[in-house]
Parts: sequence; structure tokens; C-alpha cells
Amino acid sequence: MKKILCLSLLLAFQKLATAQNFKKDSTTMKEMSNYILSNYECYNDLRYLCKQIGHRISGSPQAAKAVEWGKSVLEKTGCDRVYLQEVMVPHWVRGEEEAAIINEKGHRSKVVISSMGNAVGTGAKGIEAQLLKINNIEQLQRMNPKDVKGKIVFFNYRFNQTNINTFESYGPCVYYRWGAPSEAAKMGAAAVVIRSVSSAFDDKPHTGSISYNNKYPSIPSVAISNLAADQLEKLLVTEPHSKMYIRTMCEMLPDVKSYNVIGEITGSEIPNEIICFGGHLDSWDIGEGAHDDGAGVVQSIEVLRTFAKLGIRPKRTIRAILFMNEENGLKGGQKYAELAGQNNENHILAIETDAGGATPFGFSMSMSAAKRNKVKSWLPLFLPYGIYSFQREGGGADIGPLQRKFGTPVMGLLPDSQRYFDMHHSENDVFENVHRRELCLGSVAMTLMVYMVSMYGL
Repeated sequence: MKKILCLSLLLAFQKLATAQNFKKDSTTMKEMSNYILSNYECYNDLRYLCKQIGHRISGSPQAAKAVEWGKSVLEKTGCDRVYLQEVMVPHWVRGEEEAAIINEKGHRSKVVISSMGNAVGTGAKGIEAQLLKINNIEQLQRMNPKDVKGKIVFFNYRFNQTNINTFESYGPCVYYRWGAPSEAAKMGAAAVVIRSVSSAFDDKPHTGSISYNNKYPSIPSVAISNLAADQLEKLLVTEPHSKMYIRTMCEMLPDVKSYNVIGEITGSEIPNEIICFGGHLDSWDIGEGAHDDGAGVVQSIEVLRTFAKLGIRPKRTIRAILFMNEENGLKGGQKYAELAGQNNENHILAIETDAGGATPFGFSMSMSAAKRNKVKSWLPLFLPYGIYSFQREGGGADIGPLQRKFGTPVMGLLPDSQRYFDMHHSENDVFENVHRRELCLGSVAMTLMVYMVSMYGL
């Protein structure tokens, strides 16, 4: 009887403690949210980053200015420590580029192009050759190399507009930017042009990294917009022997010294357990890198600012990382993981925000079932902030090395993605296309998640 009574009292005590914690956490989380939504400092940070510094491809003067800016802003948050982490990064420059479609009668129509990041150039004379439309990689692989040799392959693979989660459409498409050019080179192609990896219907092509297979020649590779691709597709039906002229002056320069920018607040009780979170400071050299990934950078800064300004001390160490060179090398993420290993650091969670500054609805997670269930148990605390989804697998590119090397549990912030690939890697990715309240809601979601893990671990 005494055992039953003791057990009942213990369960009652645990229930009361849980209720008390819920009330305390709910109050603290509301205070954090109110601070972010009332001050919108992350939005002002983003304005400066985009308008005063602009696009910031790794190795560029703008990227160096962004490092200085990031360090300065983190120092002003009031966090305990801010430092730079040296990393060597690639330095690719776009240079001049021009192109024209030449129909069978010889009429030339200019077309806007965007070279793929890290691509080789054509040289000053450019390349003029017959176009060969390929709808998918399997079609190319079935062809006789003699029918491909010397031609400009037009990969006409479309972004699937029927997927509600647009990242499901991005995955299959991105191969035609990343790996398919080497497959065309293997068959003897002179150059590659792709339909932009984009959901947009405008005349602004989207760039992004290419990865050459060293077994085959590196050939010039460019993107055209979806509207231009539609027009080219129609032309090749009636005039299949049309040509294209491409001139690109891009080149890879020697690597440049740069930095990850890091700020942290030391844990009050378990400082050796680290929760890191971040976005990438670099961007492509077109647009302003507002959604990709200025949004993630300023949201990560806002987490530390909110803790510091409200005087909320995390039990575990929380660390914001502004990664360098996610777009065309991932050197920052690799260097961070390398040094984390050398320093025997214990990362209990890594969170990435690199999916734009739109309204968030949840977090993707790659971790054990037990850890996932613990996060799910917090759902009632997150629902008032529109965060309801903890179902998807995923993390992020910059925190991927931590996951692969050390098995670190990872998360990725999930904003609404419907407009993201209209802007991604293009001239459309500018400050004006980020909504102030939506951006701040992303900061709220990140801050609340970091708070809960810092207090209760995983």
C-alpha cells in the first residue's frame, strides 16, 4: 500500500512539475516572440547586408565585407564570445557573358544567360554550334556519341509544378545543373545550356554550382530562363537545325582566405553541450542573396540577440555560425566540422536555416526516434506560433559534415516554399522580396527551438 501511495505521489509530483515547466516555458517563449516581432532587428540587419554590401560570392570583396559586418553585428548582440574561423575558399568570377539563338535562316535573337557557378568560360571568341534538345539524361545516354559531338546540348528538363513541397521538384532538376554537363562532355558536346532550375515564369535565368567530372573535358555550361526555354523548345520543333552562340568569360582564380563568423553564449549549467545553428554568409553573384541565405544569417544572429537582450541564460552553450562558401564549395561547413573534431566538441544538435525567409511551419529532423519524439512532445508549446510539422527528414548542407562525421542530430527550418524557387539563385533574390513579418517569424521559430533544447537537451 505504501509503495502504491509513494508511486501515486511521485506521478502527481511529476505531473505538477511538468505543468509548471510548461507554464514557465510558455511565458518565456511568448516574451521571446514579442521581443522579435516588436523590434524586427533581423529585418533591418538584412536590409543593410543586401543594400550596403550586396551579393557576396566567396572570395569576393563583398564576401570580405560581409565577414566584417557579421562580426560587428554579433559583437553588438551582447553574446559572450565572437570569433572568426579561418577557411580557404574558391574564388570564381563570372565576367562578361552573352548569347544568341540562330534560326535556320540565320536570324539571331539575343537570349539572357547565366553561367553555372565554377563553370569554365568559352574564351573571347565564344562558341557557335548546332543545338541538340535533350529532355532527360536517359535520352542522352541512349544516343550515339557521333550525334552529340560538337553540339550544344540543351537540357530541357522541367521543374515539376505539381509538387506542393517545391523542394521535391528541385532535387531531380538540380542534377541537370550539377552533373549532367559532364555526361554531355563525355559524349563530345561543345557546351551545355539548361532550362533554369526554377518554378518562375519570367526571363531571369537561375545560376548554381556545377561539379565537373575530371574524367571528361570541362565544357561551358549556362542556364536560360523558363520563358526562353519554352521559346527555344518551340523553335527546335520547326527548325531543328538551329544554332546557338555563347560567349562567357568566367574563370576560377586562386583560393582566397576567408572566415566563418561565430558568436556564442556559454551554457550556465552544461557548457560542454553545444547547440549550433546558422546560415551561410556567401551568396551568388546575381541578386542580393536575400532569401539565400541572408535570411538565415540574420535569423541566426537574432537568436543570440534575443537571449542576450532578455537576459535569458541557456543551460547549454548556444552558438550561431555564419558559414562561408556554402554555394560553390561548402568549405565553411567542412572546416567547422573539422575543427569541432580537433577540439573534441560535443554538439548535441545542429540547426540550419537555409530555405528562405518566408513563413515557417516546422522543422525537418534527422535524429534517433527517441530524440525526435522528445521534440514532438514540445508541439503544444510551438503550435501558438504556427509551428506544427516535425515529420520531414532533413538538416542542411553546412551542418551535413557534422552529421556525417560525428552522427550529430540535425534540423532544418521549414518555411513555406511556394515562392522560393522563383527567386533562388537569380536576380529576383533581393531584399524587397522578403516580407518583414515572415522573416521575423522564422527568427521566432529558431529562437524557441534553441531555447527548448538549451533547457532540456535531447
